[in-house]
Amino acid sequence: MKKHLLMFLACLVIARAHAADDAFWDLLKGGGQIVLMRHAQTDPGIGDPPGFQLANCATQRNLSALGRADAVRIGARFRQQAIRVGEVMSSHWCRCMDTARLAFGKVTPAAMLDSVFDERAPATLDKTNALIAWLARHPRAAGRGNVVLITHAVNIHALTGVSLNAGEMLVATLDGRRRLKVLARGTPGR
Repeated sequence: MKKHLLMFLACLVIARAHAADDAFWDLLKGGGQIVLMRHAQTDPGIGDPPGFQLANCATQRNLSALGRADAVRIGARFRQQAIRVGEVMSSHWCRCMDTARLAFGKVTPAAMLDSVFDERAPATLDKTNALIAWLARHPRAAGRGNVVLITHAVNIHALTGVSLNAGEMLVATLDGRRRLKVLARGTPGR
């Protein structure tokens, strides 16, 4: 009896995951969406080593081999699903820039996506407000490419209240003056 119950519960979990995955891709197929992505898997650690330099990748916590492979898989899934990608913007951190290049082959660095880890509330609010203002000005419409924004977990949490794993994404829409409303969640690299 327990074995049947466990199998039933496992099937429910798998069915929900597939439904969430379908919702994620269906939203993106229409175009004109905002995609927030946490950079792919990194070498172990939190934050960056003391004294890191933004212009020197060797001083930062970077993508692991798994993270690089996941980023490539993410790009392949977007192409497999025929998802149109418009602008790809990223934090200046190497792990974000590398994720963007490996997945989408293009990237524009944007300070409004730079990490707010270890920053005081006013700096976090400034970056959040800059991104919301940019999104409010940026034209998005069905049939156009989706805007992909690659950043850090703390930034995504500040914008949406949601914590993402490495390589995970959200489709979101503007919801008020300082937040984004989550429409769907996906992990295309896995």
